[in-house]
Amino acid sequence: MTGMDDGSQTLSSSPTLHDVAREAGVSIATASRALNGSARNVRSENATRVRAAAAKLGYEPHLSAQAIAKGSTRTVALVVRDVADPYFSSIAAGVGQAAESAQLIVTMAVADGSPERELEIVKTLRGQRPRVIIVAGSRVEGAGTRDALVDELQEYRTAGGRVVMISQRDLPFSTVAIDNHGGAERLARALLGLGYRRFAVFHAPAEIRTSSDRHAGFVAALRSAGVPEPLAIETGFTRAGGYGAARRLVEQGIEGVEAVFAVNDVMAIGAMTAFRDAGVVPGVDIGVAGFDDIGSAVDVVPALTSVAVPLQEAGLAAMRLALSDDTGDVRLPADVVLRESTPRRAPAGKRQARRPRPGA
Repeated sequence: MTGMDDGSQTLSSSPTLHDVAREAGVSIATASRALNGSARNVRSENATRVRAAAAKLGYEPHLSAQAIAKGSTRTVALVVRDVADPYFSSIAAGVGQAAESAQLIVTMAVADGSPERELEIVKTLRGQRPRVIIVAGSRVEGAGTRDALVDELQEYRTAGGRVVMISQRDLPFSTVAIDNHGGAERLARALLGLGYRRFAVFHAPAEIRTSSDRHAGFVAALRSAGVPEPLAIETGFTRAGGYGAARRLVEQGIEGVEAVFAVNDVMAIGAMTAFRDAGVVPGVDIGVAGFDDIGSAVDVVPALTSVAVPLQEAGLAAMRLALSDDTGDVRLPADVVLRESTPRRAPAGKRQARRPRPGA
């Protein structure tokens, strides 16, 4: 049976540096220096209290904290959601470019969209004592690992490491953020300006912040224009997810939809493939737009309308934050790029009927 000892840690949990600092009545920085061998001075009475608190709580300093306090390695650790997604490879290119200029080496780990895996990676990376940890990828609402992740990263930072996020401003660390909501609003207004009025949105589960912000921005612009609410289809935040959503739309009938907004480009490209497989021609029978403006957006046929995000600049900005004394945030723009996948629609009286689908 799990019990308590005078209100201290449960037997099933491990004490943290925060607990030791609280017990000793000192700051986290002082506790870290006292336990991790930093050359910076700590008053002897404080050091004694910290060591006594650590012994009482059964706290063992992380090897990574000891190493960082004494001098970290010349590495930058980049944690991404999906290494196969061009979104993250573009960010990695920016991180790598800035790291090379600073004579640092980049290592990369893939969380595969799992908050639990992300936490485990950060714990492991601390043992490898990188100089910088950059975490790139959408934050996930309601993730039970949030507080534990903050604790890990704060202890790492307290011990001398630098932390930067490339995502929404959610965790208490310097963040490179993208204008997801505003970019989606501008896309919706641009499509309205081309004559589209009836939309579908392919979006990821609501807890994925990047998707929900883009979905909300798009819908907000449509509401302001007084056009009907878009049909919303939830799917995976991947190319396969976009393909599946488009298949579902075709099966239920696309007659009431003039254009699809997929909340990222890989979903949009998957959707275009599914439409073609079903005999629906993107850019002719239905408009398709994405978000991110990855390199392959101009390689597909028709070229994909998207919202351009300076992804390589995101990586560069994250490194600049990490290597400077600046603790602020950076917000990157997101600008609409119109291409052949969303041609201007003819006035209502001059539109031709959609070609019948094969087998219809």
